Amino acid sequence: MGTLYLVATPIGNLEDITLRALRVLKEVAAIAAEDTRTTRKLLNHYQIRQRLLSYNEHNMRARTPQLLALLKEADLALVSEAGTPAISDPGHDLVVAAIRAGYPVVPI
Repeated sequence: MGTLYLVATPIGNLEDITLRALRVLKEVAAIAAEDTRTTRKLLNHYQIRQRLLSYNEHNMRARTPQLLALLKEADLALVSEAGTPAISDPGHDLVVAAIRAGYPVVPI
């Protein structure tokens, strides 16, 4: 059983990220991102090559079951465009679904 990590990302300066957040992003099987373009810039800056999946208000109904299926086998990170995920973005629905399904949810 995987863990859903809620990884806070920098607001502005790419260097404003914790070492723990970078480690988690490197170790998870995939990263679900509200805006893959913004997240790709961050990942490229730190040479992180994990699988990147979009998770936004337009695809969250279809994507949530796919991400829960991934959590059955592996760890997953959730990031927003900037800041902490699930505060004012679609990540909230994934967090609720993961908790209801019994997956650990860990804020980073």
